Amino acid sequence: MDLMNLLQGQLSDNVLSFLGNQIGEKDTQKTQAATMGIVTTLLGALAKNASTPEGAQSLNNALERDHDGSILDNIAGMLSGNNQPAAPKALDGSGILWHLLGDRQSGAATMISQISGMDSGKVNNLMTLLAPIVMGTLGKTKRQQGLNVMDLASLLTQTRSAQANQNPTMALVTRFLDSNNDGSIVDDVARIGMQMLGGLFKKK
Repeated sequence: MDLMNLLQGQLSDNVLSFLGNQIGEKDTQKTQAATMGIVTTLLGALAKNASTPEGAQSLNNALERDHDGSILDNIAGMLSGNNQPAAPKALDGSGILWHLLGDRQSGAATMISQISGMDSGKVNNLMTLLAPIVMGTLGKTKRQQGLNVMDLASLLTQTRSAQANQNPTMALVTRFLDSNNDGSIVDDVARIGMQMLGGLFKKK
């Protein structure tokens, strides 16, 4: 089971179009490429955080408390404020990003901006919208599959490993999260390019 495949199932063309409209981005290719970069970054951060027993337990607790996956029933309605989930923190994209990336969020946005060609301010806004979807997908998977703390950590590790073999951005994300830099890996980013990254986000 690969979380990226599950997320691709949630991020339909209609959802991507909605996200682009929400951040004021008319270029669908940029939205697609930035979405792929953001999702990859958040999955990498989740895997890194869950690599310790304490981090895995903290993630498990957050999923049980705030992320049951109900946001996925009506993504546009939830993110536009027309519908509200039972747990208010399910939509707290800023809080999720701070927990996952901390002060690396700005560097991550810069990295994804360089990959996708999207303005970094729009990338930040898109990250805030996508974070609840990523957590909702993970929470729904946990609930449906009956995953415990160790299962969660294993799923995230497996997803990161699988993506490292087919998604060139995961290698950049791993380096970014493991290093002390601020996202200044411009040469590596330039070699990926928006078109290649966008092409990875094809519906199966």
